[in-house]
Amino acid sequence: MTSDLNISLEDHLRHTLASLQDLLPSELSAQLQVYLNQPRPALIPYTVLHSLSQWSRSPSGSSALCSSTPPRDPNDFNMISLLAGTTTSPERKFGAYVPPRDPEEVEAERKRERRAITTLMNAILSVGGSGFAAWWASQHAGWKKEWRALFGLFVGFVVAIAEAVLYLIWQSRHSTPTKKRRLASARHKKNDSNGDSSVVETEHNDSRLRRRGNLDQPT
Repeated sequence: MTSDLNISLEDHLRHTLASLQDLLPSELSAQLQVYLNQPRPALIPYTVLHSLSQWSRSPSGSSALCSSTPPRDPNDFNMISLLAGTTTSPERKFGAYVPPRDPEEVEAERKRERRAITTLMNAILSVGGSGFAAWWASQHAGWKKEWRALFGLFVGFVVAIAEAVLYLIWQSRHSTPTKKRRLASARHKKNDSNGDSSVVETEHNDSRLRRRGNLDQPT
């Protein structure tokens, strides 16, 4: 997964790699030389830095670092230290981060969906039941089957329009986001707390004035 990643070759990282070039094995030094020559590239593969980190933890690498002038700490060349201040794959365009939604909002949305499904099922049953009831009741009027069917369809159509209007009204009333309601509630609580603090402050000022008046009265 990390074989195709690139790291931004910052100035401090380039300076660190250049100071180690004489201590590295010939193969690793040759790989590193490509990224230190002019013109200096802006990226370096993650695998090169990983190989350098592995070498610094090996017995030969630790010995070479400790015996260098000045001595080097092998822990300064682990991946955390090498990647500090760099950017991973800056040439790629990653998608924007979408934070997870609040569990309360998810639960409220599920409740609204269940209510909407229940409302639609009730509307369908109301339309079908009304149309069938009108068709069945019209048989006592002596109408032909064609007129009875048309009458049942007409009643079902009227009930469908009424159910659609009621559903739109219900949906408009329940379309207010839960977050806005919580913000409004928080504002009300803040206003209430400000009102309570002002009342306490007023009572404190009144008591202080009464005490001052008692002190000013002649004995």
